Amino acid sequence: MAPPFLDRWSDSSALQLGVLGVGNIGMVHLKSALAMPGVDVVAAADAMPANRDKAASAGATRTYDDYTTLLEQEDLDAAVVALPPFLHADAVECAAEAGVDVFVEKPLARTAAEAEAMIETAREANIALGVDHTLRYQPDMTGVKEAYDEGSVGHVPYASITRLNDHPLGKPPADEAPPAWPMDPDAAGGGSLIELGVHCFDLLEWLFGDLEVQDATMGKTLNIPAEDAATVLLRAPETETTINLHCGTYQWEQLPEVNTRLRLEGVTGTISNKEHMPGNFYAGAAKAALSNVASRFTGGEPDVFGPTFYLQAHYDALEDFCDAVRNDEEPPVGGELGLRTLELAETAYELAAEGDGAELEPPEVMT
Repeated sequence: MAPPFLDRWSDSSALQLGVLGVGNIGMVHLKSALAMPGVDVVAAADAMPANRDKAASAGATRTYDDYTTLLEQEDLDAAVVALPPFLHADAVECAAEAGVDVFVEKPLARTAAEAEAMIETAREANIALGVDHTLRYQPDMTGVKEAYDEGSVGHVPYASITRLNDHPLGKPPADEAPPAWPMDPDAAGGGSLIELGVHCFDLLEWLFGDLEVQDATMGKTLNIPAEDAATVLLRAPETETTINLHCGTYQWEQLPEVNTRLRLEGVTGTISNKEHMPGNFYAGAAKAALSNVASRFTGGEPDVFGPTFYLQAHYDALEDFCDAVRNDEEPPVGGELGLRTLELAETAYELAAEGDGAELEPPEVMT
């Protein structure tokens, strides 16, 4: 039975939400919440003054330089945790003390053990714990799942997924130095496998059920502390599918270009996410921009996430979390799913270290 999360707030008022961390992805969540019916963004917190200014300009009612102060002073129903991974556990603990439901940016934690502790904290405090795994919300991925579930290609003996971007260095020329924490394995939990691979693990188990990690290798194309490439061999026992997963942070990505490729090789054909991309994508983006301008004069609701389905997926994931809280239900992507992706990542790190003569050790997190 789902815990009674809604005892703390009334259906007669909008859900009062705060955003903890308004950097790149935090601003996506902030703008998602601002555009969401039945949600009031009452506050945002960030240590960087420039980020607080952006949040205020976007529509956050109040801003704080510390998330703990925000949680102490604001009467919230829910909070988005978009802080660096090394702060996730503390933010969830602070939210639990305040009785605030939390939607945590992936990875849920830096290690499986840290995630388990966060889940227990949420359980003891009777708060909802959701995780932002958004690949399952992208229309190209939902299209693949629908086609697969319909049996359009029959049994799928083999599948592959590739997810690439340029995190954390960005596209040259660099205007400023990147943040330090994404390249620090102790702060981030790892490299590309944690940054991108956990998304892929979540998507693949959504498609095929429980996965087994059979082998893995890590690579460094750049002189940075953690891996910027990871390849993992997986097996899905339930569907008898062998899967090759590759993720890397060595290729530039300019949204709305898509650097995620999923292929299911079935016995009667192939399903690819490219077949399910939104039609007339760039034309749709331009149309959405014009619609947004018009809505300012007509009072209509802006389609602020029309230009890229990546952003729409983040909106949908947060909306699902908010709806679950309102309906007294467990979040559809909860802490246990976030924990599962970290367990798979840790197994991959261990196998890679064994196979490569410990070229890259699993990150040791200081707690």
